[in-house]
Amino acid sequence: RVIINYNKSDKEANSLKDELLGLNCDCITAKADVSKIEEVEKMMDDIRAFSSHIDVLVNNAGVALRKLLCDTTEEEWDTLFNVNIKGIFNCTKAVLPRMIRQKSGKIVNISSILGINGAACEVAYSATKAAVIGFTQALAKEIGPCNITVNCVAPGVIETDMNKDLDSQDIDHIKDKTPLERIGQPMDIANFILFLASEDADFITGQVFNINGGLVF
Repeated sequence: RVIINYNKSDKEANSLKDELLGLNCDCITAKADVSKIEEVEKMMDDIRAFSSHIDVLVNNAGVALRKLLCDTTEEEWDTLFNVNIKGIFNCTKAVLPRMIRQKSGKIVNISSILGINGAACEVAYSATKAAVIGFTQALAKEIGPCNITVNCVAPGVIETDMNKDLDSQDIDHIKDKTPLERIGQPMDIANFILFLASEDADFITGQVFNINGGLVF
């Protein structure tokens, strides 16, 4: 049973839902801007009507900004923190009471290689993704006694819409610095999240996993 959260990607979310329904998977979409607690609470009402059990939460919503810090506005800074870290706080807080009652659950947060190494012209984004790592490690200690795991995936450069502005020269440069000599694909990340959501990862918590093809900045 899958709940697909989206904010603006209505067409893509419903296409995925139709694909999953075609595979005999119970599935609904739930529109919500995760940076807004009132929308998250409304989404939770929809989820409660759909399922009495929440086993896995994947906090994947994120926005990026490539800009010098001196040129970054307060509004841009706030937007990144509201989506990239407050969104994780909102969604996690919304599901935790049920996971605690169940005494089971898995939470997977998506950070970034920039949350570990940082990058020039991406100070705001790097700061939010570093915050995701701190959130993950602290929460894992807090709710571990409730048999809930919390882990973090830190992708390298992945072929997604967030990186669509990279030109061919940028891509070639990244490939040259990556031992596996390619850009990551969404399934490289999805497959590892699936592992963390499985029983095979029951004794793993508070960890940060670098899925980056060996790329080191």
